[in-house]
Amino acid sequence: MADYQTMRARAAAGTRTAEIDAGLRAHMNKVYGLMSVGMLLTAGVAWSVGTTPALLAIFRDPETLSPNLLGWVAMFAPLIFVFAFAGMINRMSAATAQLCFYSFAALMGLSISWIFVAFTGISIAQTFLVTAIAFAGLSLWGYTTKKDLSGWGTFLMMGVIGLIVAMIVNIFLQSPAIMFVVSILGVLIFAGLTAYDTQSIKNEYIQHAASGDQEWLDKSATMGALRLYLDFINMFMFLLQFMGAQE
Repeated sequence: MADYQTMRARAAAGTRTAEIDAGLRAHMNKVYGLMSVGMLLTAGVAWSVGTTPALLAIFRDPETLSPNLLGWVAMFAPLIFVFAFAGMINRMSAATAQLCFYSFAALMGLSISWIFVAFTGISIAQTFLVTAIAFAGLSLWGYTTKKDLSGWGTFLMMGVIGLIVAMIVNIFLQSPAIMFVVSILGVLIFAGLTAYDTQSIKNEYIQHAASGDQEWLDKSATMGALRLYLDFINMFMFLLQFMGAQE
Protein backbone atom coordinates (compact mmCIF):
# COMPACT_ATOMS: atom_id res chain seq x y z
CA MET A 1 0.00 0.00 0.00
CA ALA A 2 2.83 2.39 0.90
CA ASP A 3 4.55 1.69 -2.42
CA TYR A 4 1.29 2.36 -4.28
CA GLN A 5 0.79 5.68 -2.48
CA THR A 6 4.40 6.64 -3.21
CA MET A 7 3.90 5.87 -6.90
CA ARG A 8 0.70 7.94 -6.99
CA ALA A 9 2.46 10.85 -5.29
CA ARG A 10 5.32 10.68 -7.78
CA ALA A 11 2.91 10.51 -10.70
CA ALA A 12 0.98 13.52 -9.38
CA ALA A 13 4.22 15.45 -8.88
CA GLY A 14 5.33 14.57 -12.41
CA THR A 15 2.01 15.69 -13.83
CA ARG A 16 2.21 18.97 -11.91
CA THR A 17 5.78 19.55 -13.14
CA ALA A 18 4.71 18.91 -16.72
CA GLU A 19 1.84 21.38 -16.33
CA ILE A 20 4.20 24.04 -14.97
CA ASP A 21 6.68 23.42 -17.82
CA ALA A 22 3.92 23.81 -20.40
CA GLY A 23 2.63 26.90 -18.63
CA LEU A 24 6.15 28.36 -18.50
CA ARG A 25 6.58 27.97 -22.25
CA ALA A 26 3.22 29.66 -22.85
CA HIS A 27 4.13 32.40 -20.37
CA MET A 28 7.49 33.13 -22.00
CA ASN A 29 5.88 33.16 -25.46
CA LYS A 30 3.39 35.73 -24.17
CA VAL A 31 6.19 37.82 -22.65
CA TYR A 32 8.13 37.87 -25.93
CA GLY A 33 4.94 38.46 -27.91
CA LEU A 34 3.94 41.49 -25.83
CA MET A 35 7.49 42.81 -26.00
CA SER A 36 7.52 42.44 -29.80
CA VAL A 37 4.24 44.34 -30.15
CA GLY A 38 5.66 47.07 -27.91
CA MET A 39 8.80 47.29 -30.06
CA LEU A 40 6.72 47.56 -33.25
CA LEU A 41 4.64 50.31 -31.68
CA THR A 42 7.78 52.18 -30.61
CA ALA A 43 9.32 51.85 -34.07
CA GLY A 44 6.11 53.01 -35.74
CA VAL A 45 5.74 56.13 -33.60
CA ALA A 46 9.46 56.96 -33.79
CA TRP A 47 9.52 56.62 -37.59
CA SER A 48 6.29 58.56 -38.08
CA VAL A 49 7.45 61.52 -35.99
CA GLY A 50 11.12 61.36 -36.96
CA THR A 51 10.44 61.41 -40.71
CA THR A 52 7.82 64.17 -40.51
CA PRO A 53 9.63 67.50 -40.05
CA ALA A 54 6.49 69.33 -38.90
CA LEU A 55 5.90 66.81 -36.11
CA LEU A 56 9.54 66.62 -35.03
CA ALA A 57 9.73 70.42 -34.89
CA ILE A 58 7.15 70.37 -32.11
CA PHE A 59 9.74 68.73 -29.86
CA ARG A 60 13.16 69.67 -31.27
CA ASP A 61 14.93 72.39 -33.20
CA PRO A 62 14.98 71.22 -36.85
CA GLU A 63 18.59 72.33 -37.36
CA THR A 64 20.38 71.46 -34.12
CA LEU A 65 17.94 68.76 -32.87
CA SER A 66 18.15 70.39 -29.43
CA PRO A 67 14.99 69.64 -27.43
CA ASN A 68 12.59 72.44 -26.57
CA LEU A 69 10.32 72.39 -23.50
CA LEU A 70 8.06 69.70 -24.97
CA GLY A 71 11.16 67.82 -26.08
CA TRP A 72 12.47 67.69 -22.52
CA VAL A 73 9.08 66.46 -21.34
CA ALA A 74 9.12 63.74 -24.01
CA MET A 75 12.65 62.72 -22.96
CA PHE A 76 11.90 62.30 -19.26
CA ALA A 77 8.26 61.17 -19.48
CA PRO A 78 9.14 57.49 -20.16
CA LEU A 79 11.38 57.37 -17.08
CA ILE A 80 8.65 58.84 -14.87
CA PHE A 81 6.03 56.62 -16.50
CA VAL A 82 7.92 53.38 -15.90
CA PHE A 83 8.44 54.09 -12.20
CA ALA A 84 4.77 55.04 -11.77
CA PHE A 85 3.69 51.93 -13.69
CA ALA A 86 5.83 49.64 -11.55
CA GLY A 87 4.38 51.17 -8.40
CA MET A 88 0.73 50.89 -9.48
CA ILE A 89 0.62 47.59 -11.39
CA ASN A 90 -0.53 45.64 -8.33
CA ARG A 91 -3.71 47.74 -8.29
CA MET A 92 -4.38 47.32 -12.02
CA SER A 93 -6.27 44.67 -13.92
CA ALA A 94 -4.32 42.62 -16.47
CA ALA A 95 -6.00 44.48 -19.36
CA THR A 96 -5.16 47.89 -17.87
CA ALA A 97 -1.54 46.88 -17.29
CA GLN A 98 -1.23 45.79 -20.91
CA LEU A 99 -2.75 49.06 -22.13
CA CYS A 100 -0.30 51.02 -19.96
CA PHE A 101 2.61 49.05 -21.43
CA TYR A 102 1.52 49.90 -24.97
CA SER A 103 1.10 53.57 -23.99
CA PHE A 104 4.62 53.54 -22.57
CA ALA A 105 5.97 51.97 -25.78
CA ALA A 106 4.33 54.71 -27.86
CA LEU A 107 5.75 57.38 -25.53
CA MET A 108 9.20 55.86 -25.88
CA GLY A 109 8.85 56.03 -29.65
CA LEU A 110 8.15 59.74 -29.37
CA SER A 111 11.17 60.16 -27.10
CA ILE A 112 13.63 58.55 -29.55
CA SER A 113 12.11 59.80 -32.82
CA TRP A 114 15.06 62.16 -33.34
CA ILE A 115 17.33 59.25 -34.30
CA PHE A 116 15.76 59.17 -37.78
CA VAL A 117 17.19 62.64 -38.42
CA ALA A 118 20.52 62.19 -36.61
CA PHE A 119 21.47 58.81 -38.13
CA THR A 120 21.07 57.15 -41.52
CA GLY A 121 18.27 54.63 -41.93
CA ILE A 122 20.76 51.91 -42.92
CA SER A 123 22.83 52.33 -39.75
CA ILE A 124 19.66 52.30 -37.62
CA ALA A 125 18.54 49.06 -39.27
CA GLN A 126 21.99 47.50 -38.85
CA THR A 127 22.15 48.48 -35.19
CA PHE A 128 18.67 47.07 -34.63
CA LEU A 129 19.70 43.76 -36.23
CA VAL A 130 22.86 43.50 -34.11
CA THR A 131 20.85 44.32 -30.99
CA ALA A 132 18.22 41.70 -31.86
CA ILE A 133 20.87 38.99 -32.36
CA ALA A 134 22.67 39.91 -29.12
CA PHE A 135 19.40 40.10 -27.20
CA ALA A 136 18.23 36.70 -28.47
CA GLY A 137 21.50 35.05 -27.49
CA LEU A 138 21.65 36.64 -24.05
CA SER A 139 18.00 35.92 -23.29
CA LEU A 140 18.36 32.30 -24.41
CA TRP A 141 21.41 31.91 -22.20
CA GLY A 142 19.59 33.45 -19.24
CA TYR A 143 16.68 31.04 -19.78
CA THR A 144 18.76 27.86 -20.15
CA THR A 145 21.78 28.41 -17.88
CA LYS A 146 22.03 26.51 -14.61
CA LYS A 147 24.09 29.34 -13.16
CA ASP A 148 22.24 31.39 -10.55
CA LEU A 149 22.22 34.99 -11.77
CA SER A 150 20.28 36.42 -8.83
CA GLY A 151 23.45 37.91 -7.38
CA TRP A 152 23.78 40.17 -10.40
CA GLY A 153 20.62 42.13 -9.60
CA THR A 154 21.90 44.63 -7.05
CA PHE A 155 25.12 45.28 -8.96
CA LEU A 156 23.31 45.86 -12.27
CA MET A 157 20.66 48.14 -10.75
CA MET A 158 23.39 50.23 -9.13
CA GLY A 159 24.94 50.46 -12.58
CA VAL A 160 21.64 51.65 -14.09
CA ILE A 161 21.31 54.36 -11.42
CA GLY A 162 24.89 55.43 -12.12
CA LEU A 163 24.15 55.62 -15.85
CA ILE A 164 21.08 57.79 -15.29
CA VAL A 165 23.03 60.19 -13.05
CA ALA A 166 25.94 60.38 -15.51
CA MET A 167 23.61 61.03 -18.45
CA ILE A 168 21.78 63.80 -16.60
CA VAL A 169 25.09 65.43 -15.62
CA ASN A 170 26.32 65.17 -19.22
CA ILE A 171 23.25 67.01 -20.48
CA PHE A 172 24.90 70.12 -18.99
CA LEU A 173 28.57 69.19 -19.62
CA GLN A 174 28.09 67.88 -23.19
CA SER A 175 31.30 65.85 -22.87
CA PRO A 176 31.96 63.32 -25.71
CA ALA A 177 34.34 61.41 -23.43
CA ILE A 178 31.69 60.93 -20.74
CA MET A 179 29.15 59.91 -23.39
CA PHE A 180 31.60 57.36 -24.81
CA VAL A 181 32.20 55.76 -21.41
CA VAL A 182 28.48 55.83 -20.58
CA SER A 183 27.68 54.11 -23.88
CA ILE A 184 30.19 51.30 -23.28
CA LEU A 185 28.94 50.73 -19.75
CA GLY A 186 25.34 50.97 -20.93
CA VAL A 187 25.78 48.17 -23.47
CA LEU A 188 27.45 45.93 -20.87
CA ILE A 189 24.92 46.65 -18.12
CA PHE A 190 21.84 46.04 -20.28
CA ALA A 191 23.41 42.96 -21.81
CA GLY A 192 23.75 41.60 -18.27
CA LEU A 193 20.21 42.68 -17.41
CA THR A 194 18.84 40.81 -20.43
CA ALA A 195 20.15 37.50 -19.11
CA TYR A 196 19.31 38.36 -15.49
CA ASP A 197 15.74 39.48 -16.23
CA THR A 198 15.03 36.44 -18.40
CA GLN A 199 16.07 34.08 -15.62
CA SER A 200 14.13 36.12 -13.06
CA ILE A 201 10.95 36.02 -15.16
CA LYS A 202 11.33 32.25 -15.52
CA ASN A 203 11.99 31.64 -11.82
CA GLU A 204 9.20 33.97 -10.68
CA TYR A 205 6.70 32.15 -12.91
CA ILE A 206 7.71 28.75 -11.50
CA GLN A 207 7.39 30.06 -7.94
CA HIS A 208 3.97 31.63 -8.42
CA ALA A 209 2.60 28.84 -10.62
CA ALA A 210 3.48 26.29 -7.94
CA SER A 211 1.49 28.30 -5.39
CA GLY A 212 -1.42 28.85 -7.78
CA ASP A 213 -1.21 32.65 -7.66
CA GLN A 214 -3.41 33.29 -10.70
CA GLU A 215 -3.86 37.01 -10.09
CA TRP A 216 -0.12 37.53 -10.31
CA LEU A 217 0.17 35.29 -13.37
CA ASP A 218 -2.43 37.36 -15.24
CA LYS A 219 -0.28 40.51 -15.00
CA SER A 220 3.24 39.11 -14.82
CA ALA A 221 3.63 38.62 -18.58
CA THR A 222 3.14 42.37 -19.11
CA MET A 223 5.65 43.24 -16.41
CA GLY A 224 8.12 40.73 -17.85
CA ALA A 225 7.62 42.20 -21.33
CA LEU A 226 8.32 45.67 -19.94
CA ARG A 227 11.56 44.52 -18.32
CA LEU A 228 12.88 42.86 -21.48
CA TYR A 229 11.65 45.75 -23.64
CA LEU A 230 13.68 48.19 -21.54
CA ASP A 231 16.77 45.97 -21.81
CA PHE A 232 16.42 45.82 -25.60
CA ILE A 233 15.67 49.49 -26.25
CA ASN A 234 18.47 50.70 -23.98
CA MET A 235 21.02 48.30 -25.48
CA PHE A 236 19.93 49.48 -28.95
CA MET A 237 20.29 53.17 -28.07
CA PHE A 238 23.73 52.72 -26.54
CA LEU A 239 24.94 50.61 -29.49
CA LEU A 240 23.65 53.28 -31.85
CA GLN A 241 26.23 55.67 -30.39
CA PHE A 242 28.94 53.40 -31.88
CA MET A 243 27.27 52.00 -34.98
CA GLY A 244 25.10 54.93 -36.05
CA ALA A 245 26.30 56.82 -39.13
CA GLN A 246 25.56 60.54 -39.02
CA GLU A 247 23.19 61.98 -41.61
